[in-house]
Amino acid sequence: MPAAQPTPADLDSLGTLLREAARLHIVPHAADPRARLKDDGSWVTDADLAMQRHLQSRLAERWSAVPLLGEEMSPQRQLELMRAEAAAPDGPGLWVLDPLDGTSNFAAGLPAFGPSLAWVQGGRVRLGLVLDVMRDELFDAALERGARLQGRELRCPAAPPLRRAIACVDFKRLPAAVASRLATAPPYASQRSLGSVALDWCWVAAGRFHVYVHGSQGLWDFAAGSLILAEAGGSAQTLQGDEVFDNSLRKRSALAAVDGALLRQWADWVAEAGGASA
Repeated sequence: MPAAQPTPADLDSLGTLLREAARLHIVPHAADPRARLKDDGSWVTDADLAMQRHLQSRLAERWSAVPLLGEEMSPQRQLELMRAEAAAPDGPGLWVLDPLDGTSNFAAGLPAFGPSLAWVQGGRVRLGLVLDVMRDELFDAALERGARLQGRELRCPAAPPLRRAIACVDFKRLPAAVASRLATAPPYASQRSLGSVALDWCWVAAGRFHVYVHGSQGLWDFAAGSLILAEAGGSAQTLQGDEVFDNSLRKRSALAAVDGALLRQWADWVAEAGGASA
């Protein structure tokens, strides 16, 4: 019989499921992604759609009561699913899936992309998995159980001073005042932009970035990654100082760091640059 809900013990089998799906539907199309623009201006490929269909079917085989909210669904269907989950805090919850985060990277041949899967239940993200397909790196976490990379415990490293930090910055979606000041007088040592929100969060958790800022993310972009960072010991908030996850489909900004003290320094600097009023 299908289980009512997933548990932390299911992380390994979920990771295997993501890897199998990626081998079937992402890797074979990497050399010829056939990308096209959606109505909202974002990219989609056959791999995105095939991954969502495959994972929705396979997840339903084991957890038939848990519906799936996928990025490639209509906005109306996404809203219906999110409202149903929020109205039933004791219910089976909801899978939240980005079948191929970093589709623009995938379309351009940049090797930083992969699926992101979270289980949301009772107003909290309880399980999260992110697969970096081309590096074959699997990040996962369970609420209050810690985070892992390749099945081993993942903990954020000690934080450097902000002036020595490596920052991951998505300039395009930031308030103009913040983006301008970051470009001309950054408080950190150097800056990168990965092009995959889900992997951005995971790379902060792994200490590959020390601080992070992004102006607007979808639920499927950050649900799994934000849990992985939190369970690895990192800290995050919106530009306004709120929790990033709010159990809704509203776009959310994100500030993150490998620990709370560094996040406070980073958030103070961004607020002074005009971020808090955005």
